[in-house]
Amino acid sequence: MLPPVDEHAVIVSATAVEVWDALGKTLEQSFGRPHSTRYARLVGVADRTASGPRPLAAGSAFPGFRVAHAAPGRELVLVGRHHFSTYALVFRLEEATPGRTRLRAETRARFPGPGGALYRLLVISSGAHGLLTGRLLAAVRRRAEQVR
Repeated sequence: MLPPVDEHAVIVSATAVEVWDALGKTLEQSFGRPHSTRYARLVGVADRTASGPRPLAAGSAFPGFRVAHAAPGRELVLVGRHHFSTYALVFRLEEATPGRTRLRAETRARFPGPGGALYRLLVISSGAHGLLTGRLLAAVRRRAEQVR
């Protein structure tokens, strides 16, 4: 198991099914953009293109990530690796109150060698990763709440 890096959460005024749908669509949209594929190529990610089943299920991939586990409405585990890190992004959905869902994003990663240490400093310690994860969760919340 990879060591924990951070965890972020948001409460969404929508059911877990609605949040799950919004999560998949938001991930596809966010990581399917041209800048994501350029970044993926730059750092040497293992998965550089979208492939596999849709909606997201075990074996699906998009730039930077492969779906290792998908339990619709409950948990989505994304894994990846590149020159500077091996990582996992775990999304968990839990009922907060009836009709409201807590969406958590847990990042786990290992940063080997001097290149990994520098990458961690630039991406994690700088706060960039936390900012981008927060924006991703906010985008999922907006999309899920628009359905209602």
